[in-house]
Amino acid sequence: MGKERTYKIRRLTVGDIPAMQTLFRETVLCVNARDYTREEVEDWASCIDNEEQVKDWLSNHWFIAALDECEQIVGFSSMNTEGYLHSLFVHKDWQGKGVASFLLAEVERKALEYGVKEVYSEVSITARPFFEKRGYVVEKVQKQQANRLWLTNFAMKKRF
Repeated sequence: MGKERTYKIRRLTVGDIPAMQTLFRETVLCVNARDYTREEVEDWASCIDNEEQVKDWLSNHWFIAALDECEQIVGFSSMNTEGYLHSLFVHKDWQGKGVASFLLAEVERKALEYGVKEVYSEVSITARPFFEKRGYVVEKVQKQQANRLWLTNFAMKKRF
């Protein structure tokens, strides 16, 4: 495996919501479609449609974006002060280019700054192998409500 790529990073703001919505929708509809039904990914992709909800997420979590050389958002992630990894999404065209690893390392650093001893998240079927390779352990298999539907995911933790 070659040298890990690095990306520019910056905090996300309310002005980034349209870009976040597009990236999230496209990623879920394309990437997660290999592990979930069409109806499930369409329901899941709609979870970011409510702009007020996204504003609430931005105010309650430390959201960062990885940027390409043209300053376009290629992925985003977030962490709260309790060590909850709320999101980690990489643009469908940037899969396998180290964006997720880069973002995860950044939010884990932030978790350590917050003084947490473990990071926990609710991880999709698609993302589970990625997180397992980075030291996360499945605590339980669960069903979480997207919008209308209940989707299978995994409660995962990593202790520091």
